Amino acid sequence: MSTAEKYLKPEVIRQIKRLDLRAQFIVKGFLQGLHASPFHGFSVEFSEHRKYTPGDDPHDIDWLVYAKTDKYYVKKFEAETNITGYLVMDLSRSMGYTYRQELTKFDYAICLAAALCYLMIHQQDPVGLITFDEKIRSSLPPRARRSHLGNVLSVLANLKPEGKTDVAQSLTQVAAMLRHASLVMVFSDLLAEPEPILHALHRLRHGGHDVILFHVLDEAEVKFPFDGMVELEDPEDHQRLQIDATGFRRDYLDEIEAFRETYRRECSQAGIDYVALDTSMQFDRALTEYLVNRRGRG
Repeated sequence: MSTAEKYLKPEVIRQIKRLDLRAQFIVKGFLQGLHASPFHGFSVEFSEHRKYTPGDDPHDIDWLVYAKTDKYYVKKFEAETNITGYLVMDLSRSMGYTYRQELTKFDYAICLAAALCYLMIHQQDPVGLITFDEKIRSSLPPRARRSHLGNVLSVLANLKPEGKTDVAQSLTQVAAMLRHASLVMVFSDLLAEPEPILHALHRLRHGGHDVILFHVLDEAEVKFPFDGMVELEDPEDHQRLQIDATGFRRDYLDEIEAFRETYRRECSQAGIDYVALDTSMQFDRALTEYLVNRRGRG
């Protein structure tokens, strides 16, 4: 089975195609209202034209379109129609974890990234890929060709989430790397101290980038489905801890909710889109719900 097929299995392709159909009416709002963005982006018009507005150069009017529609349209310039996206993927060892779901956090993030890559390329928006653990490990420059989806998936499928992580340092490197205002889509479980990560995210925003943070946790990390005495292992340093899960559950669930709420609140204040996910959520539904919410706020 090829690397692309591994992630774009028939059922996943069907999901992405369904997502694409839904996107016909929701992508328009996906980035259109993002933080009063300077972009007209994500090719929201689904065409190479937009309505003539006062201030446009009359020389840009497409008279062929006028002849057909009796309306004034101007041709768009590439800068108006395209937004450059970067999928920024956490390769840390903890991303390879799953308790009882079919997909690890890393697999789940790849499915989401594939859907976003597919959508953006479908809209002729170039997408690049950056992977990191303690630092940036690989990058693919942005392309808008159809074949690029396979290239992105091939790179991801050949990587193993097995490094230690420094999310903050890696995102700071990303901010220094990007020369033009872009859409930065980060996929991580964020299992590190929030403050330096939030500082790095602020730096990306101050660089003029739009940022969407996909916070991917395993279903067990969110719901804590354990009872009695259990041994838990830290996925990064392999330290083991014996705990009474039943007595610990309430405190744990409060902690995880506070952890997510910190990101939700801080990202909202910084104009960053924060999307809390867990691996039990159907990824196409999760993304569609996000798109709808984004549209509602746009």
